[in-house]
Amino acid sequence: MLKIWGRADSYNLQKVMWCVAELGIAHRRIDAGGAFGVTDRPDYLAMNPNGRVPTINDDGFVLWESNAIVRYLAARHGTGTLCPADPRGRADADRWMTWQSATVGRNMRLLIHALFNPPPDRRDPVAAAPLVEIALGHWAILDAHLGDRAYVTGDDFTMGDIPIGAYAFRWFAMDIERPAMPALEAWYGRLGERAAFRAHVMAPRARGLAP
Repeated sequence: MLKIWGRADSYNLQKVMWCVAELGIAHRRIDAGGAFGVTDRPDYLAMNPNGRVPTINDDGFVLWESNAIVRYLAARHGTGTLCPADPRGRADADRWMTWQSATVGRNMRLLIHALFNPPPDRRDPVAAAPLVEIALGHWAILDAHLGDRAYVTGDDFTMGDIPIGAYAFRWFAMDIERPAMPALEAWYGRLGERAAFRAHVMAPRARGLAP
């Protein structure tokens, strides 16, 4: 059985759990990271020397890095659905996963720590304003791309929607003013209709877990 180490409030773990739920993969999740510890133990570091979450063990195959895990699980269990079977379609989905990590991620991580993670009385919108401007530029790119598409690769939901979709939840949860981005908002609305997204990205926040 697939084993997954990570805590429910971890953004990176949420991507993996969303993917697992979409694919209906039998699994066991072990709490790790943050207050749970575990990640500094020798047995965990032997699997993942970074001491971070998530890590998976799939019948002896150990893998870390959340986007790599999503790609692997989608290819193994969802080729033709979450993982496009056509090489160009797969590359297109992978492009948006890489864009999330290489371009959007650096700024969004800082913004999340400024305006999403802290309790309301500890947030600093003035200091976060430059980060918001950068994020607006990134989300505008995706909004324009989605103008004639339901999902990032076209009509079908794929692994390409998962990493940036988990960021979108945090973006729309921030108490800030945003210009209208109709295509982005419609795409986010479609994600919100997915049970796996609600269960593994939205629900931890609703239960009061730290983001």
